[in-house]
Amino acid sequence: MKMTTKELCIQGLLTALVTVCTMVFQIPVSATQGYIHLGDSMILLTSVFFGWRYGMAAGGVGSALADLLSGYAHWAPFTLIIKGGMGLLIGLVADFTGKREKFFTLRNMAGCVIGIIWMVFGYFIGGGILKSSFAVAAASIPENLVQGAAGMAIFLVVGTAFYKAKIYRIVSEK
Repeated sequence: MKMTTKELCIQGLLTALVTVCTMVFQIPVSATQGYIHLGDSMILLTSVFFGWRYGMAAGGVGSALADLLSGYAHWAPFTLIIKGGMGLLIGLVADFTGKREKFFTLRNMAGCVIGIIWMVFGYFIGGGILKSSFAVAAASIPENLVQGAAGMAIFLVVGTAFYKAKIYRIVSEK
């Protein structure tokens, strides 16, 4: 797929947004030996407003880059797949095109929930592999659910503002 300069710039900015939002506000979580952050809300926003290609790339690359820069390099390969898959799933299920009358559609919300469930499951599997124990990895499930719920709450607030500001026109204009 050939990208225009505009699309490449948007992709780079969205990837940077995910990275920065993941890194700027981190709450360490002892059970997961990771952190709760704002990056998931940006993956949700990117995937719904800009589609699966942008969501997959920004989610996977942006989050993995944040892991590398934050001292969690051992998680980066898992994060690349997990967050990339999260963006992909959300973007495929969501149906926001900017031409719809509503931001709060069943498909948009279902896409976000499916993406969050994928993230929780993915980190459970990744934790089981890294810790050699799925029983130990199961302790991460509640914290990852909290992270996903916080991301969804931020997504709803910021997404509503983006919708009212008609931010989706950036992509739909050719």
